[in-house]
Amino acid sequence: MSLKSAIAQPYARAVTKAVMERALDPVATQSAVLRELVRFGGDTSFGHEHRLHAVRDHADLVQAVPLRDYEGFRPYIERIGFGEEDVLWPGRPLYFCKTSGTTSGAKYIPITKESLPNHIGSARRALLAYIAHSREAGFVDGKMIFLQGSPVLDRSRPIPSGRLSGIVANHVPAYLLRNRMPSYATNCITDWETKVEAIVGETIQEDMRLISGIPAWVQMYFERLLARTGKATVKEVFPRFSLFVYGGVNYAPYRSRMETLIGGRVPSVELFPASEGFIAYQDRSNEEGLLLVVDNGIYFGFVPMHGTDRRPRSIAEVELNTQYALVLYTNAGLWGYELGDTIKFVSLTPPRIVVTGRTKHFTSAFGEHVIAEEVEGALQEAMADMRCEVAEFTVAPRLSPHEGLPYHEWYIEFALPPADPAGFAALVDAALQRRNAYYRDLITGKVLRPLVIRSVPRGGFAAFMKARGMTDAQSKMPRLANDRRYVEGLLPE
Repeated sequence: MSLKSAIAQPYARAVTKAVMERALDPVATQSAVLRELVRFGGDTSFGHEHRLHAVRDHADLVQAVPLRDYEGFRPYIERIGFGEEDVLWPGRPLYFCKTSGTTSGAKYIPITKESLPNHIGSARRALLAYIAHSREAGFVDGKMIFLQGSPVLDRSRPIPSGRLSGIVANHVPAYLLRNRMPSYATNCITDWETKVEAIVGETIQEDMRLISGIPAWVQMYFERLLARTGKATVKEVFPRFSLFVYGGVNYAPYRSRMETLIGGRVPSVELFPASEGFIAYQDRSNEEGLLLVVDNGIYFGFVPMHGTDRRPRSIAEVELNTQYALVLYTNAGLWGYELGDTIKFVSLTPPRIVVTGRTKHFTSAFGEHVIAEEVEGALQEAMADMRCEVAEFTVAPRLSPHEGLPYHEWYIEFALPPADPAGFAALVDAALQRRNAYYRDLITGKVLRPLVIRSVPRGGFAAFMKARGMTDAQSKMPRLANDRRYVEGLLPE
């Protein structure tokens, strides 16, 4: 054990203990965050318009601040972009985080001096929690790679802009830079295929111990690595690879393929970062859910997905196993911001959540409202039965087929195809019916016919995303849509 890893363990335990003390009293912790937010936000243009100085509690906040998505904030963002100060938060943001979402055009999310520690510190907490509970810190002695966006910022306007991962990369502590990969020059490559080949070249001889990124992109890196080396598994290339850190999507559909590539299972840590704020992270490997970051600049609201009452609930009002849409009030100046993610609580003290999908990513052409949690679970169940591997997939409705009843159309890129494709489709359909009673009723009532699987050639999703400019390491293929916008052109009709 090195001095660095020896020091890391008591430090990790101390930090993790302090975080948990606050998480075990989430109501008081969130109340303190709210008081701090309105104290700073009250003297802004937005604060005066909405009388934030008069907000004393959650009920006041909900009454004063209506819910808005990004489009509702766009006029304020444009004012900030023109150089106006004290619009949503005192002064001006340090950066605009540029996102190119799949449901709208480019968004520019403010990152302030006060909100930057939320992004950086929460990821750090996740690694410290892993060290504290696993008592394993050996990864700090080797190389670490974070597959991410370019750190090059657009400085042509008064407020620099860039991808979140690129902005954060400019604030990596000096003591981590010696261990961090890839090089700055390689990290600045914007085309992902070119970048991943350069990353393979740089890392192939290194002692890689921590690897982090969105699973689909890490999977591509692993495949290119094995193709270059001729090795059978990643563990043969990196014998001391010991921690996989990921976020952005559910890992379960990728797990089988990833473990085949790696040569077994390695410990993992799941993160829930967003451009608007770092939401949650996995703090215990033996407990379900991600620990909600209740003490670091974000006050949360939770809107029930079912029913007509759109009032955001506070952390004191939520219930277990109920679907909620996330609403944020942040020290970046987002007030009543509808994030677009849906979650449910699996623990209240401390508050732990699982991500169940996106508010705009679902299939409900016939009222079935199938969500990501259901399709991912159904696919995982069928994969386990058939012992096949999936590289990527998405689901869309086929409303007007050339013949027969409408159906859900699953586009799947298999890494290891099922021996019986028709049987695999039947297993997925049966598993989805068990998870969604509305879908089952539509099948049994002959409104829909069972789902149909379209096999996408290897590399098909990557080529499809590249053609649409979705080449950044943070780009993700939507799991579901209520139309065919994400599958048009994926396969010949």
